[in-house]
Amino acid sequence: MRPADTARLLALAAIWGASFIFIRITAPVLGPVWMAEGRVLIGGLALAAWFAFTGFDAQWRRHLKFYATVGIINSAVPFSLYGFAGMHLSAPVMSILNATSPMFGLLLGAAFAGERITAPKVVGLALGVAGVVLVARPAAFEGGEPMLPWAMAACLGAAFTYGLTGVYIKLRGAGVPSRGIAVGAQLCGALALAPFLPLVPPVSMPDAAVLANLAALGILASAIALMLYFRLMVDIGATRALTVTYLIPLFAFLWGVIFLGETLTWSAIGGALLILAGTVLVTR
Repeated sequence: MRPADTARLLALAAIWGASFIFIRITAPVLGPVWMAEGRVLIGGLALAAWFAFTGFDAQWRRHLKFYATVGIINSAVPFSLYGFAGMHLSAPVMSILNATSPMFGLLLGAAFAGERITAPKVVGLALGVAGVVLVARPAAFEGGEPMLPWAMAACLGAAFTYGLTGVYIKLRGAGVPSRGIAVGAQLCGALALAPFLPLVPPVSMPDAAVLANLAALGILASAIALMLYFRLMVDIGATRALTVTYLIPLFAFLWGVIFLGETLTWSAIGGALLILAGTVLVTR
């Protein structure tokens, strides 16, 4: 990859690594649907305002169907699923399960988009999976909460939709501007979620800290991050862009060390090295 692509990949991983901490703070208070709605609405409106200021034309009439589809499968559905998971799982565990996205993307791409499964990609995927398992450690999944299996299934379902998005963009995204996808998907996702808001009210009233984390989800993890992500999909392809999920757990743990005073274990360091090696192989 070009140095600019590598920089975007690292920046995206850093932002999305922090997003799981934002989810853990907002989801137990707002619930999954209201958290997802706030995230895409804030992100979409922020981008719409910026693009109006800069004069960017998203070509809504031409690409509305595409934006709506991506908004549902890449924003409304996975953000709601992670909102549910965030009520029961820790941020590192969610980020680790999110790392299955490249596997789904590679398999779906091979089935529907002519993606070649080469030996280095298989080895890279295996190293990445081994790395995230080593970072997680089996103890991270221990606990007696009955909703844990459902929360983990929700994370895997969200990862599947991310893989599906990559295939859809590869098949139908030719000529669609990446900035248009970023703003269009979020606003269409907000419209798709709106009818469900009365059915799933917030768990409790949010305080200033929850609202601040929701704003961070919308502006950082949605508006800015999706612009980086869709640009990467266009420039380096869906499978390579999805390898950002290998780096997300590394940053999730890093932010925990910096801001929460957590310590890194040798298993986490070893897992991080495997994750980086897997990313190099899959993105070659």
